[in-house]
Amino acid sequence: MKELLKNKNLIWELSKNDFKKRYAGSSLGRVWAFVQPLVTVVLYYFVFGLIFPGRATLAASDIDVPYVLWLTAGLVPWFFLNEAVTTGANAMNEYNYLVKKVVFKVGILPFIKTISATFIHIFFVCVLLVMYFAYRFKPSIQLIQLVYYSGCLFMLVLAITYTTSAVTVFFKDLLQIINILLQVGMWGTPILWQLDKVPEKLQPFFRFNPIYYIIEGYRSTLFEGTWVHERWLDTLVFWGIVALLFAIGAYVFKKLRPLFADVL
Repeated sequence: MKELLKNKNLIWELSKNDFKKRYAGSSLGRVWAFVQPLVTVVLYYFVFGLIFPGRATLAASDIDVPYVLWLTAGLVPWFFLNEAVTTGANAMNEYNYLVKKVVFKVGILPFIKTISATFIHIFFVCVLLVMYFAYRFKPSIQLIQLVYYSGCLFMLVLAITYTTSAVTVFFKDLLQIINILLQVGMWGTPILWQLDKVPEKLQPFFRFNPIYYIIEGYRSTLFEGTWVHERWLDTLVFWGIVALLFAIGAYVFKKLRPLFADVL
């Protein structure tokens, strides 16, 4: 954390440059960063909103919510997780010219990748809110919690990326494994389906998935007006998992960092 705070200006500049250079040379430039996720949301809207209109009933409060809106509330945090984890795992390889510099603090690279992905996430949170108000849901003070849950998402991704970015330097196949795990995770997390459809005895296993805490947080904030403190047990479990992932990430990164330059 000292390293991050000391280099906050450098981190900010490198994060902006990372986002810009990803699509450098293309005609539409940074617009491509938003196209694929936006097309996905639009496709879901046509399929579930117009062709097969459906509504999701929230079991906790029996609130009737359009399925496409309920689905988008789950997809928005997942888009961020998918983008940040995928690009963050390759941070050391992509910035190998900086890693080889003795004076450069390589510990800030996973942070840079996570911030770069945050720019896209902010855009899609705005898209989600536009859809939310378009369906005539009334604004509430609880909407401020979207900032908290986005922060949770940021910390979870950062904790994961410190481990994956270090290991990928020595085991590049990890990138392919991550892509497969994300595909499995998309269906294994209650994004497209509701948790109450699973047998009750199996539900605790899904609740231990930290991304479920965030997705459920988005949905409960938007549709039920649930405060964070009302989910105190889930919150404790989530931050316990994040703390463990950070401890593992810090240990792995510290152990492997002296070898980065030799391998790259």
